[in-house]
Amino acid sequence: MPDHPPAPGPAPRPAPPTPSAAPSPTSFEALVAEGAAVPTEGWDFSWFAGRATEARPSWGYAVSLAGRLAGADAALDLDTGGGEVLDFALGRAARAPALLAATEPWAPNVAEATELLRPRGVVVVAVPQDAPLPFADGAFDLVSSRHPVRPDWSEIARVLRPGGAYFAQHVGPASVFELVEYFLGPQPEEVRTARHPDRERAAAEAAGLEVVGLRAERLRTEFHDIAAVVHFLRKVVWMVPGFTVEAYKPALRALHERIGAEGPFVAHSTRHLVEARKPR
Repeated sequence: MPDHPPAPGPAPRPAPPTPSAAPSPTSFEALVAEGAAVPTEGWDFSWFAGRATEARPSWGYAVSLAGRLAGADAALDLDTGGGEVLDFALGRAARAPALLAATEPWAPNVAEATELLRPRGVVVVAVPQDAPLPFADGAFDLVSSRHPVRPDWSEIARVLRPGGAYFAQHVGPASVFELVEYFLGPQPEEVRTARHPDRERAAAEAAGLEVVGLRAERLRTEFHDIAAVVHFLRKVVWMVPGFTVEAYKPALRALHERIGAEGPFVAHSTRHLVEARKPR
């Protein structure tokens, strides 16, 4: 989501003087319909401009990735989404690795990423979630990822060359859980701490990697209308599994009224930056 202040929305059209007047653009029905209609392919959050904001981590992941790509000979980006972050980083890199590959589990994103990244020489491979990576042992000296669903540390360690690095930004524990728990109720402690950086450090080390850097931040997120909530939950499908407008319509309506009365719905995302190396 964008990290700049929301812009004013369009003024509502005057309703025609008939009993069957169309809903205004700010009515619950119109906003829900809008959020439900926006395509979810790719990993571009520009649609949220003016509708939701999320503070960005201080470390600037994509710019930092550009520097690491410039020093790599063979690089792999995992769970690349629509390829937007890798494309940005390659555009900023002083030089590109000779070998570039990316993986993505969701078919619509594979097509988006292929179209975007092919001109940069990136081979995008469709790899189902939790499947082994279709690459040889020690194929890459850099493996990267922005918000992997579940990092497979043993596979990351396998495809890294000795001395190679894994550099990634992960979603942290209980991220945007104010919104998750609004719809699902209080979550068990093991769910709330599932992505804790200390757990990920332990898993990386168990796979034979040395964690050389780990930073975490908690960041303010605001949803300014119910369309943004609907689109977010359709796009980030693991937040409220099985989410549909019809299944959650009463809760959505109540949240729409709450935003109208109290202002933006505030949640907090968590992120951590991890750098791990495979021993020589």
